[in-house]
Amino acid sequence: MFRTESFMSRLFGLPQLSAFATTALVSVALMTAPVTYAATKSTAAKSSVKKTEKVAKSSKSAKPSKKVAAAKAAPSARKVIVVKNGKRTVVASRAAPVRAAFVPSKPSLGEAMGLRDTDDALSLRSSVALVMDQNTNEVLFQKNSTAVLPIASITKLMTALVVMDSRLPMDEMLTVTEDDRDTEKHSSSRLRFGTTLTRHEMLLLALMSSENRAASVLGRSYPGGLPSFVSAMNKKARELGMNDSHFVDSSGLSSSNVSSAMDLARLVNAAYRNPTIREFSTQTEHEVNVLGRSQHYVSTNRLVRGGNWEIGLQKTGYISEAGQCLVMQTRVNDRNVVMVFLDSVGKLSRFADATRVRSWLEHQPPTAGGQPRPFPSTPNLTQGPRSPTAMLVSAHAHGT
Repeated sequence: MFRTESFMSRLFGLPQLSAFATTALVSVALMTAPVTYAATKSTAAKSSVKKTEKVAKSSKSAKPSKKVAAAKAAPSARKVIVVKNGKRTVVASRAAPVRAAFVPSKPSLGEAMGLRDTDDALSLRSSVALVMDQNTNEVLFQKNSTAVLPIASITKLMTALVVMDSRLPMDEMLTVTEDDRDTEKHSSSRLRFGTTLTRHEMLLLALMSSENRAASVLGRSYPGGLPSFVSAMNKKARELGMNDSHFVDSSGLSSSNVSSAMDLARLVNAAYRNPTIREFSTQTEHEVNVLGRSQHYVSTNRLVRGGNWEIGLQKTGYISEAGQCLVMQTRVNDRNVVMVFLDSVGKLSRFADATRVRSWLEHQPPTAGGQPRPFPSTPNLTQGPRSPTAMLVSAHAHGT
């Protein structure tokens, strides 16, 4: 079994937290981050105002040049002049264009916790990373792997497990209703209200295209409704030993769906054992009939669409609190590995991080006999002092 503890426990020396306590800490951190940012912004603004006033006072004593005076006297509006019959006539007056103020995006929880400041030898842009041998559970690389963070649509892998465990008929017709509207993030969906698809297609769209309304329908149509479905999700997490995980919905739109990289490796392994989940998560495209019109859906994972990876299972995710996320089962150098990347900066960084890890695993120096060197057996990377090749230099680590 993995031996993990929450990031908060390790950081502050507190005893192991329950999943509910972890969720509460996530909420508090998310509420605190914007306030801290606002205070910083306010201080910067006051400083800028003081500098401006100082410059203005000093400029009053100096006699302005003709060009400066003309610039000050220039109107803020644009005039449109037309010459007709030798006369110049103003036919319109337009306000000068105004640049919109830049409003930075809301910081993720990982950013608020300072996890993005963690350095690693592969220079990954993900705050959290874990690479593990799927067959032996040997940790090959880790970075903040026990930090508990929101996981966004990675949640849909647990949704798929619960749906498959329920053994409900996959050909049953399910309908999208107003109950499936996103009241959490107010996101849009191509599945309009009244759309009827089979449970099979709803699960496919949830895994392949991360369709939120499809995931909502799957949870709502469970015996007992969404509350019973969420209860089954958390029960499944406990069965898998995912002690740092907690779920509150079937789509992942809530930031209260939290987990750690170690727990997500368990989730990937469990989902990989189901052929349907493997197939649906790695399908590149699909056509569905939405209220009489054909809708084309594609995979949210560009590595699946690219065609030069051997991927057995994958799931992407994003909400502002979680950042860009990615989990995968893939094969590198005839070895099955699980990769987890959480809170990556930018839409493409999680895929670039996966590519960087694969390149590192593929370019290990050969042994004296000319055979490829076996994969490193220790998790922490450092850069060799005389070699550009990344080497591992820490204690051996195993999971379950």
